[in-house]
Amino acid sequence: MNASTCSVCAIWNSSIGKKLLVALTGLVLVLFLAGHLAGNLLVFVGEKAFNDYAKQLHELLHGAGVWIARAVLLTCLVVHVVATISLTRANRAASPKYVHSQTIQASKSSLIMIWSGLTILAFVIFHLLHFTVRVDSGLAEIAKTNPHKMVIVGFSNGLVVLFYAIAMSLLCSHLSHGVASMFQTLGLRSKKSAPWIEKISKAYALLIWVGFLSIPIAIYLFKFGR
Repeated sequence: MNASTCSVCAIWNSSIGKKLLVALTGLVLVLFLAGHLAGNLLVFVGEKAFNDYAKQLHELLHGAGVWIARAVLLTCLVVHVVATISLTRANRAASPKYVHSQTIQASKSSLIMIWSGLTILAFVIFHLLHFTVRVDSGLAEIAKTNPHKMVIVGFSNGLVVLFYAIAMSLLCSHLSHGVASMFQTLGLRSKKSAPWIEKISKAYALLIWVGFLSIPIAIYLFKFGR
């Protein structure tokens, strides 16, 4: 076993190391969500703007860029979820009395962090199959020439919109607690800055929730693009 492998194992076997991994992978995912939302909102600008954006993404680094990004994001998501579950199990095993006390004081968002995280992971897999792998042959055919229309057709299904709304609501509940925790783990939270960080976390979560849900709601309920 080489030194780098030993270092990775040491980080993983340490609760502090796992917390740091959760914070760093969370930061990557938080930044991705903001960028992804900005790109997705181009659907409201128009067909050409959205299709040009999709084309640029898929041509980045001669087509390799989008796959590198997907690999990094999926790795971060899996590490984030697994490390969070591991930390929670370790805390419960270490001191049931402590965990009970902490649970009473926890916010509603923190109480469902693991379950919301697992649901989000399931949603990401579904979302990739739906819009990236495109297991639906009809969507796959449309996407070849018109990604904008693919989004419109994809969100014309009520069950897809419902699942999307549930997953995004859980995601934003997760974010409202997780972003603040990320600042604390990275040592960027103080007694003075704590109230501002809480407000920023909730504002960011609300922005993500409204932004992402505006697309399927506009398409399904208000027939945007149809």
